[in-house]
Formats: sequence, structure tokens, C-alpha cells
Amino acid sequence: MTAADSSPSAASTPRLRAALNTFPPYVPGKPPRQIEGLRPYKLSSNENFLPPLPEVLEAMVEHAKDPANYPDDSALALRRALAERLDVSLDELVVTTGASELLVALTQITSDATTEAIYPWPSFEMYPQTTGLAGAERIEVPLTAEGRHDLEAMAEAITERTGLIILCSPNNPTGPALRDDEVRDFLDRVPAHVLVALDEAYWEFATVPDRARGLGLVRDYANLVLLRTFSKAHGLAGLRVGYAVAHPPVIEGLLKAVIPFGVTDLSQAAALESLRHWDAVLDRAQQIAEARDAFANALRAQGWDVPEAQANFVWLPLGEASAAFEDACVEQAVAVRNLGEGVRISIGEPEALERVLQIAKAFRAEHFA
Repeated sequence: MTAADSSPSAASTPRLRAALNTFPPYVPGKPPRQIEGLRPYKLSSNENFLPPLPEVLEAMVEHAKDPANYPDDSALALRRALAERLDVSLDELVVTTGASELLVALTQITSDATTEAIYPWPSFEMYPQTTGLAGAERIEVPLTAEGRHDLEAMAEAITERTGLIILCSPNNPTGPALRDDEVRDFLDRVPAHVLVALDEAYWEFATVPDRARGLGLVRDYANLVLLRTFSKAHGLAGLRVGYAVAHPPVIEGLLKAVIPFGVTDLSQAAALESLRHWDAVLDRAQQIAEARDAFANALRAQGWDVPEAQANFVWLPLGEASAAFEDACVEQAVAVRNLGEGVRISIGEPEALERVLQIAKAFRAEHFA
């Protein structure tokens, strides 16, 4: 063998799993374009635009002292506070690096090439990624025309190979919340050995009275696991803290799949302090919900078909016009999330939403007159 033959450029491409070719990578929301004379606004990532709670910032400063030490792998102080707040036991809780890690862990403990995973579509983009990486056959059940889960079709899709079902309430990116009675009816039809994940990343923003109540559901169904996060309403997306509530056997399984020492001491301290200000967090979520409702109604008044909005974003089902609408926003220094079938607009500062309304009005006059 010559030196040329052994060089890296002559080596064959490393063999990667064929499953990687069956789904796209997760693509985060784009930052806004910098345009002279316009303040840029990022409305593409469902971030909480309100300033952090001062007490949380103080807790972060207090705990940002010794990065040489590993954090508490059990997140015991945070789990104790969560257990008290949620009225569950410690063995019914696990804390992870955001709810995203929970999705990865759930697929690892339920799914492989012999199983199927069922989830609504369009929904959170990590569902096809995590289930695809596990090798499961992905069953994407289309939403209804109103952007809601088609629970009847999801129930009919269950087979002997079903290993995992994912529900999302409120649904990202379309916005509607599941109703408690319809989820109970659905769970009654799911075989007891099939694990169902209820992703409630945006539950604090939901305001419809009959919305699904994840905690009550998980108490009544041993095969349900509830996923929540400190990223959205608590405004701690950059610190990556999520948690799951489930019956002890499911938590035991998740603990074998999550990353050790994943949640830093700083992140645990910030989440714990935010939890101590639960009422303030919910009040801020209500403020965002009110701004969301006003924004959605303003879009409807322009003639747009806006589905029920129950999270901290609004969905415009634009279809083929999605890319053009995104471009129109980019030209005005606003980043929104184009997901192909529509555009998701996160709730941001009042000035940002007003600018989007102006863009939407002009866009509708030009493209849908």
C-alpha cells in the first residue's frame, strides 16, 4: 500500500446507519436579518420574550462558582420541590436536559426496528428524528383540517408492533390543545403495554377550560408518561431543564437511558428558584396568552384562517405560500418559522407582533386579493 492509498482522502466513507436517510435533521429557528433602521425580532423559536425573574438571575449568580465539580446527578432538591408542587412521589419524577432528552430516552426504552411509533403530523420536529434514530417504523397520522390530533385515526393505527405513541398538547406548531375527555377515551383504547407520551411543553399557556390535565391523566393511566419543561413559561430555554412524571417502572426505565450529570448545578438552581415563584410564572404565561389571543384575533380579522391557539405561538396554514411569507418577514427584520405547510409565529414584544400584522396585511392584499 502506498502513502497515497492510506491517506484520509483515499479512505472510503464511514458506514452510517441507513435509518439516517429516512428523516431530516432538526433545524432550529433562524435568527432575524439585520436591516438598517429596523430593530430585529426573532419569532422563530417559541422563546419567552419577557425578562427573566430577578430572583432567578440572582440564584444563577450564586451558583455559578465551581464548574470543576459535577452536579447532583439525581437533582434531588429540584425533584423534591417538584414532587411537592405536583403532589407526586420522588420515584415518579426524573429531571433531564430539557424535554428533548426525554424524547430520546423514551424511544430508546420503547423502540427498535421491530416496533412502530405513532404521532400526529405536523407536530414537533424531534418526533420523527428520535423515533427514526431508534429504527422504529414511523406512523405519522395527519392532523384534522383544524390542526387538531385525529385521535380516532391514531387509535386505528395501533397494531401489535406499536411501541410508542406521542401526543402533543398544545400541539406544536398548529396550536390546539387536546381535551381531557377525548384523551381519556383514546387512552382507554390503547393496550396497557404500549407507552403513551403526552408532551405538555406549553401547558402553562393553555386557557380552554376543558383542556387535557396531564397530571390527572398520568395518575389514572399506568402507561402514560408526562413530559414538561422549564424552557417555555419559565423562560429557561438556554439552561435545558425538563422533567417527566410517570409511574415508577417507567421512571426506572428512563433513568437507564438519560445522560448522567446532564443537568448542571446552575440549571438546577435556576429551575428550583423559578419553581418557588410558581404564581409569578403562571401570571406571566397568562400575559403571553392574552397577547397571543389578541394577535390571533387580529390576524383572523384580516381574513386569515388561524387555528385555535393555546401555546405561545400562532400558526398560519399557508401551504405553498409559506416560503414567500417567510421572505416577506425577513425583509422586515423578523424571523418566523417556515415549516413547509405553514408558518409558526412566536409571541414576542408588542412592536414585533404589530410589525408582523402589517406584513400579513400587505401580503394578503398582494397574494390573496
